[in-house]
Amino acid sequence: MSVDSSLPTTSAHPAGPHEPAWEIARLFPAQGAWTEEAYLSFTESMNQLCELVDGHVEVPDMPTKTHQQIVHALLALFLAYLRPRHRGDAIAAPYRVRLRSGGFREPDITVYRTDHLHRFGERFGDVPDLVVEVVSDDPASRVRDYEDKRREYAAAGIAEYWIIDPATNRVVVLTLDSGVYVTAADQNLNAAVTSRLFPDFTATIADLLPTS
Repeated sequence: MSVDSSLPTTSAHPAGPHEPAWEIARLFPAQGAWTEEAYLSFTESMNQLCELVDGHVEVPDMPTKTHQQIVHALLALFLAYLRPRHRGDAIAAPYRVRLRSGGFREPDITVYRTDHLHRFGERFGDVPDLVVEVVSDDPASRVRDYEDKRREYAAAGIAEYWIIDPATNRVVVLTLDSGVYVTAADQNLNAAVTSRLFPDFTATIADLLPTS
């Protein structure tokens, strides 16, 4: 990996107790200079979401308990539907998805249809058929899920994108139409959500919320 020359140079005196460990930071590429292989090597042993966008790494905030409970419960529903019917497979984050050269995201849930399981790789996956993001209640996450990832997932050709927003009691289902997402459903969490890719799969997100 290249050394980040923009970081402070090594001093004869060690860093103070409230300074970053610059010696460790210099082991990694500068922002904007991350390659796919550097990103994959760095994240191989991490249990933390870390995404790659145009040579920059992004580390989302640690998800909350409610966030994770929704993800795990919805994943269980997808798996119970997909596997017995041989319709496909699914996985929850952390799992890296390559959207394009130099672009990796880690959707909260990633779904592949049976005819695209060859894309469901061991180290990372290529473009899936359906992704789900549960929005964290901070401004950066809201922009990332509603704007950045909507644009990136559409450009990658992901057929269906669910956005689950517990803070606003909202779930949005987006489907791809001529390379652009259109809103197939925009409803509250108490309504049953139906997948357009799998019309006989439905889920009521409110039922997945923790009771305490």
